[in-house]
Amino acid sequence: MSFLRSVRPSNLIILTALPFIIYLFMSSGDYQRSLRAILGVENGSSAFVPGFLALLIAFASGAAILVFSRTKASRPRLALAAALLHLAAAAVVLLSDLVHPYLASVVANAVDPFKSDLVVKAVSPRQLTEAAELTLRNAEAVLLPVYFAVTLFGLALFFGTGKRSPESFMRRAGAWSIGLVNGSGLLFILFFAHIAFAAGVATTVRAAIAAYILAAFMGLVWVGLLQLHYKPRTSSIFALATLALALVSAWFLLQPRTAFVLAGRPEGKVAVVSNTPSGLISAVRFGQYPDAPGEEAALRTYLGPAEALAAMEKNEVTAALLPAAAVPEGAPHLWETLTLNDRDRAAGITFAVLAIILGLLTFGGYLHRRHPLAIGSEFVVDTIRGIPMLVIVLYVGLPLSGALKDATQGVLDPPNLMRGIVAMALAYSAYLAEIFRSGINAIPTGQVEAARSIGLNRWQTARLVILPQAFRIIIPPLGNELIAILKDTSLLSILSIRDITQRMREFQSASFLPFAPYNSAAIFYIFLTLAAASLVNMIERKYDIKHR
Repeated sequence: MSFLRSVRPSNLIILTALPFIIYLFMSSGDYQRSLRAILGVENGSSAFVPGFLALLIAFASGAAILVFSRTKASRPRLALAAALLHLAAAAVVLLSDLVHPYLASVVANAVDPFKSDLVVKAVSPRQLTEAAELTLRNAEAVLLPVYFAVTLFGLALFFGTGKRSPESFMRRAGAWSIGLVNGSGLLFILFFAHIAFAAGVATTVRAAIAAYILAAFMGLVWVGLLQLHYKPRTSSIFALATLALALVSAWFLLQPRTAFVLAGRPEGKVAVVSNTPSGLISAVRFGQYPDAPGEEAALRTYLGPAEALAAMEKNEVTAALLPAAAVPEGAPHLWETLTLNDRDRAAGITFAVLAIILGLLTFGGYLHRRHPLAIGSEFVVDTIRGIPMLVIVLYVGLPLSGALKDATQGVLDPPNLMRGIVAMALAYSAYLAEIFRSGINAIPTGQVEAARSIGLNRWQTARLVILPQAFRIIIPPLGNELIAILKDTSLLSILSIRDITQRMREFQSASFLPFAPYNSAAIFYIFLTLAAASLVNMIERKYDIKHR
């Protein structure tokens, strides 16, 4: 009965229904297939589970040694148990062949299947080629013994100090050497490596955690900007910055124009060449120039002027939009104009917008005697909270990422998952910023004044006095945001990110089952959110939120 009393009433209902849920998935083939598809279980993935578990135990137990060695109350028995488990798992990783199938799957899914020579083409699930398999085994023959040697060396340092102080340099060096290596490995297999037996769940959980951490960081930035104080010289500094941005914008917008000519006859298709300003292309296509025909013109794109002129000679097109220097003499001119290239135009407009925004912030800060960046942070928070989550995901994932790719000539082209994570982090940063601000404002002013009176600066006061107390206050709302962001990862399916929701939609479209995919996804989301809620409750009990 004591266990039942410790369970929340809402969770008790789930526990009561759990036998029926298990029976449903065990007895129904439709639900089994739908759950398998939603989880992202690939064919033959059972061969990867032993290797994953071996690495997970080895890395987790190694990281646990560092954790137990740094606790306030010494836990030598737990540290010894973790060390023995770590040594046994590391020996299994070295001496057996369990980890090779898992590592091969990780490598195969880390490369582009269409461009890379490491994987067999048109094979699903992905498989390494014979040459790649041999290379991977050669790498394992070097890395696994090195890992085991680091394990032995770290354990020798950690336990070879006799009865000396637990804080001795050698003991700490051993704990840190084991902890850092295994902590990095644990971080990799949990948050970066491909998990073939749970790819959908891994995508959802990783996206939620990454977006939550990034949103918390951005929220702290917004709150930090809100705390900036206004000084008399602030307006002057920002006014000069505004003027500098305006001058840079003017420099780009006043660059020499390039002459373009629309040559030929207007009744057929029009050839355009690469690097032609987009404004001119639109003007020609929609007839927005003097004496243009009333109907929309058909366009054909060519690499350069030579190819466009050759197409005119072959009557593939009747006109061409070309730089004036490339137009042959005697060709009829339909339209002549001077225009700025897209690169300088985009840079000039960008700097002009930044100058206007910074100028408005500077003027507002001068009127209200507030720091311009504080006003900008307040504007960002209020604006983001007023835009629906789906709109932010679509805006960041499609046009904004496309503009970033074009501006950097394809150098910065983030994958869809990264676009979705950034979009969700941006959206949730506004809500987390308000949570952080409310927690900070809940700290009595007298404590801040007392910290200043004993000589603490602003950073020390925030780190040692304000933030520890504010964190205790805001744990419940932070937990709510974690649960919310875990559910809202379903919106990333709009970017074709294969999370739980996207895999559910794919399976439903292929199977035409009316209820099984949706019920399976709903039940799995419930268990994910209940796990997150239990984690939050555990943190609340640890910090004794209800009985401060």
